[in-house]
Amino acid sequence: MSALLGIVFIGLMALGTPIAFAMLIAGLAAVWMKPGLSALVVMQNLFSGLDSFPLLAIPFFILAAELMSGGALTDVLLKFAARLVGMRRGGLGHANILTLTFFSGISGSALADAAGPGAMLIKMMRKAGYNDAYAAALTASTAIVGPIIPPSIIMIVYALTDNSVTVTGLFLAGVLPGLLIAVALALVNHWVSVRRDYRSAPELLDPAPLLLLFWRALPALMLPAIILGGIHLGIFTPTEASAAAVLYALIVGRFVYGTLHFSMLPAILFRTALMTASILFIVATSAVFAWVLTVGQIPQQAASWIAGMQLSQAALLVAVNVLLLLVGIFIEPLPGVMIMVPILAPLAEAAGLNPLHFAIVVIVNLTLGMVTPPVGGLLFVTSAVSGVKMGPMVREMAPMLAALFAVLMLLTFFPSISTWLPALLGYRN
Repeated sequence: MSALLGIVFIGLMALGTPIAFAMLIAGLAAVWMKPGLSALVVMQNLFSGLDSFPLLAIPFFILAAELMSGGALTDVLLKFAARLVGMRRGGLGHANILTLTFFSGISGSALADAAGPGAMLIKMMRKAGYNDAYAAALTASTAIVGPIIPPSIIMIVYALTDNSVTVTGLFLAGVLPGLLIAVALALVNHWVSVRRDYRSAPELLDPAPLLLLFWRALPALMLPAIILGGIHLGIFTPTEASAAAVLYALIVGRFVYGTLHFSMLPAILFRTALMTASILFIVATSAVFAWVLTVGQIPQQAASWIAGMQLSQAALLVAVNVLLLLVGIFIEPLPGVMIMVPILAPLAEAAGLNPLHFAIVVIVNLTLGMVTPPVGGLLFVTSAVSGVKMGPMVREMAPMLAALFAVLMLLTFFPSISTWLPALLGYRN
């Protein structure tokens, strides 16, 4: 049963089948192979995989991001970020990083960041004389901050997969790692800008005073603070926070910025429904895949095998990182979490690793797969919105990938980067 599951899944992936359908078909084939099991088991697991109150946060956070984008959020944040750092060497590259870092506190999705504000930033950098491929590579690399700085869709799914962590704990644990990634990419951008003499473009910057631009951007910047602050103070749960974010985004876009019109809502709701359906379909089919793995005793056998090797914590983390880097090349982060976490989390617990630390290592590692060829989703999205071919963009990403892997190593061997903020606010998991 387990062998057939793996063979069918890998075969379908090799043929280019979308991963959700590959997991579903592989699960059906494995159930069909097992005597006494009905195909109804697959349907039951499809629906039980979605029967979770915390999953309601996903469509709400997506809708909040769409409403804020419709309310001129991207333009406001871009002007503020460009005015704040745009006059420095490589200033528009820094503005790219800062804008996407701001936006990651709203969208929770790397692909949304790259396709929305990312496309605008690439055009702006192109006008200032930056190499097209470099602008696209920097945008794709920075967009991975989206799933790491809260709110984060992948963190919500992780918390549902591993009961040893909470959504709130993960949200807090992701703040410093996300900022560390932004700083690392800013250092790379400065180094490249010095070598290539990339300078600022004053004519592309808003001449308004910095304080005025900050005041305009403040309502947008307040959304992540409202989400985390409201959850920490016990005003609402993470799921309720997502609904509050929608209300806040609607009020800000319509009555503060005045650019969100009710005639725009049907298109916004359609995009939200489309993105939500694609994410939840992956969650549902992952539940079937994970159930077959559990019935086949794969997690238990893997745990026993690795436990028998008696690895130290550091050796286990290195082994997990290597495994996930290989998995992330071929599988997107969301199904990667659904498939790998049930296998790896018990190993981390048995080794005495902090569950929040381990969760952040897994999430950051799998997210790196989005910018790793040949299947990196962010590479395809950024290539499409920028018109830059994949080859030149991947070549430009070499120093950025080196910086991202360096951050991953820091997160791996210095747990306090992930656990300090949650511990400060009283969250152990």
